[in-house]
Amino acid sequence: MAKILIVEDEAKIARFLELELKHEGYEVEFAADGRMGLEKALAPDVDLVLLDIMLPGLSGMEVCRRVRMESQVPIIMLTAKDDVTDKVAGLDMGADDYMTKPFAIEELLARIRVTLTRHSGKAQEESRGIAEELTFEKLKVDVTGHQVSYQGEEITLTKKEFDLLVCLLENKNVAMSREQLLSKVWGYEYMGDTNVVDVYVRYLRQKIDDKYQFHMVETIRGIGYMIKE
Repeated sequence: MAKILIVEDEAKIARFLELELKHEGYEVEFAADGRMGLEKALAPDVDLVLLDIMLPGLSGMEVCRRVRMESQVPIIMLTAKDDVTDKVAGLDMGADDYMTKPFAIEELLARIRVTLTRHSGKAQEESRGIAEELTFEKLKVDVTGHQVSYQGEEITLTKKEFDLLVCLLENKNVAMSREQLLSKVWGYEYMGDTNVVDVYVRYLRQKIDDKYQFHMVETIRGIGYMIKE
């Protein structure tokens, strides 16, 4: 069974999570501050990290940033702030998902299962060495190499911006609802927070559409978004 690292300075929350995860059959590791959490998160046997944002030593955001410099271990951030800005910041640092405290343990367990499954699937795909390129007019996306360019000029995207672009390109001429994009890109079912999708579409438009005067992502009123040829 997977090994999960809990990085949480509130002892009661950490203990509660530990008991629930062990009950589900997971192996559990624990760290009470950011520096210890960073060290343990880089261990090769850790399969997923539950990372609180407010930590002594190093903040959860900084831990996430440093982990992503060396590892692609799945990270679910735990935050007491129900603010889109904080959520987007965590995702931009490389987190795979987030949960806002207080949360239902059943939902967290579901997010953990989905995140582990998605990560396992990506690892298998990468091990097969499948090269894939998606194009739209002068835009090129190297899916496995995580590179985007427009007429040869490289475009820097965050992980979630890249994943959203790939999802839209893989579904060209299909109107994708915000709920569908949440499920496919963020890996969980609709939880009433589709404004995160709008934020990331705006980021893509700023970096691609606006910069190159290139109309790519269309808004489908009452539905969501689409890249249309």
